Amino acid sequence: MAKRWLKSAGIICIPVAVVLGSFGIGHVLMRDTDKHQIQSKYAAVLSAQAIAKKPSSTLDVKSVAPKPIIFSVLQKFQGIVTSQIQPPVKDKVIALTFDDGPAPKYTQQILEILKQQNIKATFFCVGEMVHYFPQLAKQEVAEGHVLGNHTWHHWLQKMNSEVAKNEIESTATAIFEATGVKTSLFRPPYGALNNGVADYAKKNNYAILMWSDDSEDYRRPSVSKLVNNVLREAKPGGMVLMHDGGGNRAQTVAALPKIIDALKKRGYKFVTVPQLLMQQQTAPLTTALDKLKKGA
Repeated sequence: MAKRWLKSAGIICIPVAVVLGSFGIGHVLMRDTDKHQIQSKYAAVLSAQAIAKKPSSTLDVKSVAPKPIIFSVLQKFQGIVTSQIQPPVKDKVIALTFDDGPAPKYTQQILEILKQQNIKATFFCVGEMVHYFPQLAKQEVAEGHVLGNHTWHHWLQKMNSEVAKNEIESTATAIFEATGVKTSLFRPPYGALNNGVADYAKKNNYAILMWSDDSEDYRRPSVSKLVNNVLREAKPGGMVLMHDGGGNRAQTVAALPKIIDALKKRGYKFVTVPQLLMQQQTAPLTTALDKLKKGA
């Protein structure tokens, strides 16, 4: 009887598998509490969709991506690691980037702030999260933001070529199926360049995109500390690392308007990562690998 009732109500229960990992550079993985939150919130999303019987017109797949959308970069950025572009640049520009989503609550709050400020950002998406919350990925694209690949599980451990391939390609498939987007932007979890995924990305002409300005929001600092972290390292041609998923991001949400206002007062314009890379003139690229070679 219970099974027939569930079927007639159109409710589908989908188990959520969340892979936990240890703390690392630039990120933290979802904890058990995050897993339970995702399960309950995803069930609520499905229930609401079943009751409504139709998707929101603003988030419908056809309205978001009537034909494939391609997020690409210039050929000189393909297959290399880039953390920023060096001055001179055409304008005083900076790119806001968000990792580990899309996630309920925080992604939506960040999108609302960006919409109010008329700013476009770049979201490096975890494939598993796109699978669970496709409507949020659709909303990101519908509102003019750029998507990048951040692997399926957000693993840190060493992976062989087949596992690395699956981590990236399954995420690419999830993004395309949810949004109609094909992206050549990739950010390795934790900024790890030697565990297999970055090597696969390089061989397949992804732009491996790091960051020059770390908010350290994964440490959950105070709002004022988070703002200061960003402002201290802000520079023309830089990429700011923040997170919309992977845990409690209340501080990021609270700090974001303050960060935007302060950078605007300094004369910055906000661009997506592909737009940022288009600003590159004749100056050499600043790459993470170059810094390591120079002992920086």
